[in-house]
Amino acid sequence: MKHSTLKSLILATPVLFMAAPAFAAAPAAGAGCEKLLALTIPNVTVTAAGYVPASGFIAPGQQAPLDLPAFCRVQAVATPTSDSEIRFEVWIPPAAAWNGKFQGVGTGGYDGSISYPALATALKRGYAVTSNDLGHTGGDLEFGRGHPEKVIDWGYRAMHVTAEAGKLIVRNNTGRWPEYSYFVGCSTGGHQALSEAQRYPNDYDGIVAGDPGYDRVHQTASYIWHWAALHDEKGAPLVNHAKLQSVTKAAIASCDKLDGVEDGVIDDPRRCKFDPASLACSGAETDSCLTPAQADGIKKVYAGPKNPRTGKSIFPGFSMGSEGYGNAGWNGFIVQPKTPMRNEVFKYFLFNDSSWDWRNFDFDKDVAYADKKLAHMAAVDTNLSAFRDRGGKMIMYTGWADPVAAPEDVLKYYEGAVKSMGGLEKTQTFYRFFMAPGMGHCGGGYGPDTFDMVTALEQWVEKGVAPKSVIATKSVNNAVTRSRPLCPYPQVARWTGKGSTDDAANFVCKAAER
Repeated sequence: MKHSTLKSLILATPVLFMAAPAFAAAPAAGAGCEKLLALTIPNVTVTAAGYVPASGFIAPGQQAPLDLPAFCRVQAVATPTSDSEIRFEVWIPPAAAWNGKFQGVGTGGYDGSISYPALATALKRGYAVTSNDLGHTGGDLEFGRGHPEKVIDWGYRAMHVTAEAGKLIVRNNTGRWPEYSYFVGCSTGGHQALSEAQRYPNDYDGIVAGDPGYDRVHQTASYIWHWAALHDEKGAPLVNHAKLQSVTKAAIASCDKLDGVEDGVIDDPRRCKFDPASLACSGAETDSCLTPAQADGIKKVYAGPKNPRTGKSIFPGFSMGSEGYGNAGWNGFIVQPKTPMRNEVFKYFLFNDSSWDWRNFDFDKDVAYADKKLAHMAAVDTNLSAFRDRGGKMIMYTGWADPVAAPEDVLKYYEGAVKSMGGLEKTQTFYRFFMAPGMGHCGGGYGPDTFDMVTALEQWVEKGVAPKSVIATKSVNNAVTRSRPLCPYPQVARWTGKGSTDDAANFVCKAAER
C-alpha cells in the first residue's frame, strides 16, 4: 500500500536503472554512493553523488561544518515541464544508521532554496531525507512573471516529483523501499504538507503540518488589508513596535486569567474581550498609549478583510496577543515593510504586470479572479478521504499568537475537514489538530513553543497510538522554565488545581468552556 504509486511508475515507465548491484544490500559506507550518478529516472538528472564523512558537510553560505553523521549526498534536478528546473537533494545514512524511513521536508516563504537545517535534523534521526528549491532561486517573486509552470512547481508540483524521485534514489542506494514515509513542514512547509495530503495522498504515510499558510490568495489579500490599516495615506506607519508591545501587554493582562491560571499567556484569544481603545492617550502621546486612528487600525487587523459588496469575511484577522511579543509580532509583516507583504503575488503571478499598483486591488472582483486563476497556489480542499482511506495520518498545529499565518484560518481549515469527513470522532481517527497558546509562527512567542510532533506521528503511524496530548516546553537560556500539554482540538489544557502551573504533569486535557 505504501509504495503502490512508485511501483506503478516503475512498471509503466521505461526507467533505466543501474546495474544489479544498485539493488543489492547497501554496501560499506560510501562504497555505492557515487554509482548513483548513473541512475536514470524520467525527467530527473542526478548531477552529483558522493559520500560525506561525519562533520564533513558545510552548507552553502556557511563557514563551519554541521555536526552530522556520515551520509551519502545526492544532488539532482527535476524537469517535469520544459520550463521547470527543480533542484533537490537526497541524504541517505549508511545502512547501519538508517532507520528504514524516508522524510520530505518543507520550505519557508517563497524562498527557492534547499532546507539544509531540516535535512540535518532528519538525518540525525536516522532518516533518508529530501529537500528541494521549489524550482527557482531566492525569494524574489518575479520568478513567476510569465512563467506559470514555475508557479505551479512552487504551488505543489515540486514537492510531489521530488518525493517520488527521492524514494527511488533511496531504494537504488539501499536495495529496499523505505518502510514508512513522512513529510514535515511549517509555514509554507505546512501549506506543502496539506497540499500533499490533498493532491498526492499516496506520497506519505504520515504528515506534520505546522502553521500552514494554505489559503495563499486570501492570505495575500489580508496582507494588503492589514498594511493599509496600520499606515496613513502617505505610507507612514501609524504604530511602532513599542506601541504594539504595549498592546500585547494590555491584552494579556485583560485575558490571562480566563483559563483559571495567571501565567502570562492568553489561552484562547477568541474569548478575549480586550479593546485597544482602552489604551487611549489622555495627554501627550507615548509608546504606552494609542490615538483613535491607531486603535481603529488595530481593530481592523483583528477583524481581517471583508468583501465590500457582500460584507463576508475574506480572511480571519490576527489574534489578540500576537501584536508585539518579543522582537516579532506585527512589526515584521505589517508595520516595517514599505509596501504590503507578498503583493507581488498579484503583480507577477496574477496580472503579470510590473506596473500594477496594489492600491487598486479590488477585494471583491480581484479576489474572485485570483481564486480561479491561482487555484494551484492553494491547498483548501477539506475532503481528505483518499489520504484517510490509504491509511495516512496527519498532525497539524499552530500558535495562537502567530503573526504570519492567522491561527483562526488554520482552525477554519480543520473545522471544515471535520465537517467534510463526517464529524470530529471520524476525523480524529486519522487527523488531529493542536493549538499552542502564546506561540508565534512555528515557534517563539511567550508560551511553550518546543515540542516533538514527529515522534507523536511515528507512534501513530507505526504503532497505532494516536496522540492524546503532546508536551510543549518553554526555555530561557537553554533551561526549561515551563511545560504544558498541547491538547487535540477542541480539548484544552486545564490545571488540576494542585502543584506548579509550570509543570505539564499538573494539567489535563478536557473540553473547552463555552
